[in-house]
Amino acid sequence: MRSFLWRDRGFVKLFAAQSVSQLGTQVSVLALPLAALYILKASALGVSLLRAFAVLPFVFFSLPAGVWIDRVRRRPLMIVADAGRALAMASIPLAYWLGHLTLTQLYVVATITGTLSVVFDVSYLSFLPGLVTRERLGDANAKLLGAQSVASIAGPSIAGALVGAVGAAVAVLADAVSFAVSAVFVSAIRGREPEPEPSQARRRDELAEGLRYVFSQPYLRTLTVWTSIWNLFTSAFFALMIVYFVRVLHWGPTKIGLLTALSTSGFLIGSLTNQRVVARVGVGRMIAYSGILSSALLFGIPGAPLSNPVPVVVVTSIAGTVLGFFANVNQLTLRQSITPQRLLGRMNSVVRFMYWGTIPLGSALGGLLAGPLGLRTTLFAACAGSVVACIPIAASPIHKLRTLPEAPPEPVLSVEPLVVDPI
Repeated sequence: MRSFLWRDRGFVKLFAAQSVSQLGTQVSVLALPLAALYILKASALGVSLLRAFAVLPFVFFSLPAGVWIDRVRRRPLMIVADAGRALAMASIPLAYWLGHLTLTQLYVVATITGTLSVVFDVSYLSFLPGLVTRERLGDANAKLLGAQSVASIAGPSIAGALVGAVGAAVAVLADAVSFAVSAVFVSAIRGREPEPEPSQARRRDELAEGLRYVFSQPYLRTLTVWTSIWNLFTSAFFALMIVYFVRVLHWGPTKIGLLTALSTSGFLIGSLTNQRVVARVGVGRMIAYSGILSSALLFGIPGAPLSNPVPVVVVTSIAGTVLGFFANVNQLTLRQSITPQRLLGRMNSVVRFMYWGTIPLGSALGGLLAGPLGLRTTLFAACAGSVVACIPIAASPIHKLRTLPEAPPEPVLSVEPLVVDPI
């Protein structure tokens, strides 16, 4: 059955904006480190810092961004963020043509685009529940994440061909164009977004209100705390996975690239089947059990027989990716559905801060442990940690939810000190 959302012009334009920008981002994911390596002769540390500069804005700016975003309309912020990212990315080929490209500029661009991505992501996650009806929110999230998955499958091949044809620095222009196109699509969404009610509260009180809501609401508290711990362990795992493929399984880049594409296809499978599975088993069970099952499947990668690991690695990777998609899209939909409109920006920013904040720590922890423990043992430990982190979610009342609960009434801002109940 054709989804009603494809007849919703506002959603289609947002979907197009996200699809184009995600495809363009895949070019930069490959082109920026290659520009640093081949054009600027950067060291391994210099290249790794590019990722750090892109991720750190999510750690430092997510919380204040949420307070600000709840005070203004979200769609104009998305347009400005896209335009800013387009200009920042366009500066790289321009500097290259003028002979002034430096590693410092790449770091600055990574920081600017990372900061604007915080603004765009928190804004769009808060904008979506007002764009589509509550009943179609889960389907909308699945389609948007599915588009991201398709981009991650097709993007690397397009990026590789583009880098080969015009060079790494010039290829980044494709990402700049994609952000500009995204801004045009978002600008074309009709209907005036209502202006938020003016707030006389201090920003720190509004931030405290957002923190209080996330950590006092039982479902949000459980998801936020334990998914953050889950990300700690899974980031350690995925930071070492390619190293394991190269140094233990002795796979070449072609085989690794093919496996990555096959694994990522699980996201597409998940996006196409999520709504039917949710209708059959209930949204609570999907959230509660998908995470723990996808984590358990990770054991198949280091546990695959060294003599012939490919079948086990491929099957467990695809199945784990499908289940991981189920966990991600449904917990996102639950968070959006139980949060009052005026708190969506702060809720999303708090969650982003918690989720992203453990990723650099987990990646570093995995690298530190791999030396004394060995790659395979460290991967097994990361798998075990990710399974254990999901147990509180599976044991929580979330698993009893058949459908999405109603959002509570709009709360009145309290300036009482923040008290976090125990989990």
